[in-house]
Amino acid sequence: MIKHIGKHNNKKIVLLYREVPDEHHMCLVAYSDTLPRLVHDEVMSVLESAAGQSAPSLSDALFRSILPDGRNTLQALHRDGLIKKVPTNQVLITPNRTSTVRLDELNTILNEMAKGEEATKKLSEIDSQQGMAANSKVNRPPRRGRDVGEPVVTETTTSTDSVLSDADLAKQRRQQAEAMKADAIRLLKEAESLMSEAAQLDSNVTTNNDKPTKKKAVKAKKD
Repeated sequence: MIKHIGKHNNKKIVLLYREVPDEHHMCLVAYSDTLPRLVHDEVMSVLESAAGQSAPSLSDALFRSILPDGRNTLQALHRDGLIKKVPTNQVLITPNRTSTVRLDELNTILNEMAKGEEATKKLSEIDSQQGMAANSKVNRPPRRGRDVGEPVVTETTTSTDSVLSDADLAKQRRQQAEAMKADAIRLLKEAESLMSEAAQLDSNVTTNNDKPTKKKAVKAKKD
């Protein structure tokens, strides 16, 4: 099973965000076949990596990735206008060749997994290639509509293909920074605990400003 891949309007996509903050019916994707070669190769490399597959959101792994030209991969996708916002009910997630599930249904399952075993069972069925016991809409592509990125038809129509604003990205960076800060504090506490244990296990080792030093051996005086 490969995470973070699917289709939108029969176009291959990589799923960057399952849900847009405050717009849970929308998600952010990038069309893999239209990505520049430099960006495409790095995105797919991150997606297939252990870090990419273990990340709840592919954007988290891409934010830690650097393109060969030195740019941050996620920021490059954003700056180059390669991230598109689309409705979750128009995205089909394809974890393997024989199983598909609509993203809005998958989001519901993932958000409810902690509430009981039924949701876990449904997700297990998808993973075992049994598919969702859903209506026929799951197995046929959604009705052809205006592609993301195409100009709007009327002035009164609100566009839904915009990407995250700089303010949204800044908010997510702050959240990531706070999480990293919390991890750093936890690691420091663990390090202090280990140093204390080391001092108790080896009586010849003492700590001075968190740096272990050897006690000087004292020679016994001859009578």
